[in-house]
Amino acid sequence: MVPRNAEAFLAQRIRVLIVDDNRLMRGGLSGLLKAQRDLQVVGAVADLAAALRRLPVVTPHVVLVDAGLGSTDGCRCVEEIRQSAPATRVIVMDLLPAPEEVVAYVKAGAKGFIMKDATVGDFVGTVRSVANGSDVIPPVLAGTLLSHIAEDAVVHQRPEAADAVRMTKREQEVMQLITEGLDNKAIAQQLRVAGDTVKSHVRNILEKLTLHSRLAIAAHSRRSDAARRPPPG
Repeated sequence: MVPRNAEAFLAQRIRVLIVDDNRLMRGGLSGLLKAQRDLQVVGAVADLAAALRRLPVVTPHVVLVDAGLGSTDGCRCVEEIRQSAPATRVIVMDLLPAPEEVVAYVKAGAKGFIMKDATVGDFVGTVRSVANGSDVIPPVLAGTLLSHIAEDAVVHQRPEAADAVRMTKREQEVMQLITEGLDNKAIAQQLRVAGDTVKSHVRNILEKLTLHSRLAIAAHSRRSDAARRPPPG
């Protein structure tokens, strides 16, 4: 008989489904994640069709999707997973996607990206952060990505209404730190506040700006800064 506190711990673990057509990668990722006490691998499949069959059975918190998944378009894969399981958060695994590819994945519903040469710490840290509600991009992509996000992902928002929204000083500070690529934990440390306080600020910012992700917040912030900057000459 499993002790009650052990049952509670098992119920709290982050459930992860792996989608990768490389058998060795599936095995390696499964072993890496299974070594983490707070993570549970609920499946490792080779293609989108198998993933869609598994989703309602294992109800994962996070799905790891290989960007080079055989003949299946990566964005289509993300879209179909999100449509099939809207509460599931998708992380795309790639070597080094171009910024425009990352934008396409964000629009398709991806919530995070993991480089295949990431350290074990970065890898499992990304899984945990995305499962807990953060949107994560590798720092190496942040500089070029945000300009593309500003041009593409924010264009469908209502900037004239968003610019009129009043932000508190603390919300402005949180927005700036998001733009700099910091996650919630790092923001909390920088501002010397609790992690739940940062989550509350992020939620308020999203609601005020009618945005849907941290990436869009960063894009909006960059766009607003550019609009306020005087023209050259």
